[in-house]
Amino acid sequence: MSENGVRLLPLDDDSWRLEAYLRRGGYEAARKALTSMAPKDVVAEVCQAVIRGRGGAGFPAGMKWSFVPQGGAGPRYLCVNADEGEPGTFKDRLVLRRAPHALLEGMVITAFAVGIRTAFIYVRGEYALVSGRLEEAVAEARSAGYLGPRVLGTDFGLDVIVHHGAGAYICGEETALLESLEGRRGQPRVKPPFPASVGLFRSPTVINNVETLAAIPQILAHGAGWFLGRGVAKDGGTRLFGVSGAVRRPGIYELAVGTPLRQVIEVHAGGPPEGRSIKAVVPGGLSAPVLKADEIDVPMDFDSLARSGSMLGSAGIIVIPDGTPMLDVLHVTARFYAHESCGKCTPCRIGTSWILKAVRRLRRSGGSPADLDLILRLAEGIRGRTLCPFGDGAAMPIRAIVTKFRDELERAVAR
Repeated sequence: MSENGVRLLPLDDDSWRLEAYLRRGGYEAARKALTSMAPKDVVAEVCQAVIRGRGGAGFPAGMKWSFVPQGGAGPRYLCVNADEGEPGTFKDRLVLRRAPHALLEGMVITAFAVGIRTAFIYVRGEYALVSGRLEEAVAEARSAGYLGPRVLGTDFGLDVIVHHGAGAYICGEETALLESLEGRRGQPRVKPPFPASVGLFRSPTVINNVETLAAIPQILAHGAGWFLGRGVAKDGGTRLFGVSGAVRRPGIYELAVGTPLRQVIEVHAGGPPEGRSIKAVVPGGLSAPVLKADEIDVPMDFDSLARSGSMLGSAGIIVIPDGTPMLDVLHVTARFYAHESCGKCTPCRIGTSWILKAVRRLRRSGGSPADLDLILRLAEGIRGRTLCPFGDGAAMPIRAIVTKFRDELERAVAR
């Protein structure tokens, strides 16, 4: 965990109320921004902190804000991506449950910096109980003057609307999220134009992940240098690492960006249960290519994991133990992406369905090693050929499983 008093998540599940948040210094960073800083200075501070998006893509938040055009009479919008639908990822749910006011304060700071008066929180449809708590927090903040027409007694106002999604994985992609918010089927848009210039209702829009925005108050409260110093040179702060699978203490761990993956698993999450060992690890949600057991001595930051052939993504770590058939892992992965493809792009729609058919043949002992080659060709046919990155997110883990565990898969087919 990070130092007491400056961690993103409180340890006490009962401390999510406004009163408890204020005791921890809540909304003081927003007060600082609104009363003693110019919007451009807030953007500059966040840029210097190098906080990369915690939703998966890792784009620097401050740079994203700076792309939004200023001037003009039209509205600008803020959209919070709380559509947490990737297997192995559950950290945003905990932020919404334990620290909703950290998110709201981050939204106030962001909206002030960019000149936004209306914000939407797009919450995964399955998060009904969590979103109820979020709506209570919005009501608390509005009643106390931290949201509404005159935030903290200033001329700046912000309205926050909680919107419930319909349970589609694709709506975690930012332009599909916008389509869904506008009442249409959640499918990605052609880019460019990008949301920063043409987003929600054809207006300039900032889209950030829950964890990203919840960390913004720390930057304003303690300074960009302090925040950057807690991480690595090109990725500041802490991350919420969600660890699931074969470990003794599954859960969320708030640790410095760059903490070694092996340390997260073996020290903080307790390592695998007695008598078991690590066979493979998915380091960043199901879309991240799998790492073998001898590849997990890698820092958990975007650049280090990219050099290792995988990605940090949403920092959802899935530990796969010895004895788990990788054919089963391949099947679960292929089934998920075939089911969740939105169908707009032919390579993804057709490719994922045919990959699943080939995997099912292998599981029925009716397949052959040639099916593994077919799976690789199909995955390669998806990569780089879709409107949104979810096509790559489907192809990369499937390709990694087949490539790294080819011998095991061929033995399973031969039986």
